[in-house]
Amino acid sequence: MSIDHLSLMGVQRWMPRDVEPSVEESVIPREAAVASPSAWQTLEQTVAGCQQCGLCETRTQTVFGVGDRQADLLIVGEAPGYYEDQQGEPFVGRAGQLLNEMLKAIGLDREKVFIANVLKCRPPENRDPTPKEVATCTPYLEQQVQLLQPKVIVAVGRVAAHYLLDSKLPMARLRQQQYTFRATEIPLLVTYHPAYLLRNPNDKKKAYQDLLLIEKIIGKTNALITLQTRTSTSL
Repeated sequence: MSIDHLSLMGVQRWMPRDVEPSVEESVIPREAAVASPSAWQTLEQTVAGCQQCGLCETRTQTVFGVGDRQADLLIVGEAPGYYEDQQGEPFVGRAGQLLNEMLKAIGLDREKVFIANVLKCRPPENRDPTPKEVATCTPYLEQQVQLLQPKVIVAVGRVAAHYLLDSKLPMARLRQQQYTFRATEIPLLVTYHPAYLLRNPNDKKKAYQDLLLIEKIIGKTNALITLQTRTSTSL
């Protein structure tokens, strides 16, 4: 018997969707080249040994990121928490479990996406990252994007959304829109952080709307890649 991941998220299937979100129609696929394992290994070792800000003095270990290094979807949170710092993996504990259910609700497994954070080290007491800390870690996340070349990036939570979009708008205005990541043409979307949803379960329906939009953009990108492949092979 199949598991009802929407029910586990606290979302009822009959939720009406009378109005479909407005999104841009053009989606640009990633490059065909796949980064070598050695390039990933070099970056991961660099992150592990980083001492460019004071967070290196309080961390247990860095949290590089986890998942499929050829994934279509990149999920970006703000920073490791206590359990992430202990285990060296992003999005563990209750928030990680909810993220897993959110992914499964649109047919994705955790192992088939790549999950990372803006910061690779935990800020003490789980405070928000400082601008200096964010600036220090910026090159690492940008290199991860360059190596991964995802089809879609999803910023989860206010801090990650503000960083990736260089915006201070509230989440209510950032959601349900399609953006692009920096100078690339990689589609970027925003949704709530699972930890926020655990504290505010009434917003899970809104998060599910975001998931449907993510699913739609990934599908459109796949369709465009298929069309371009057929066109190039017919020439």
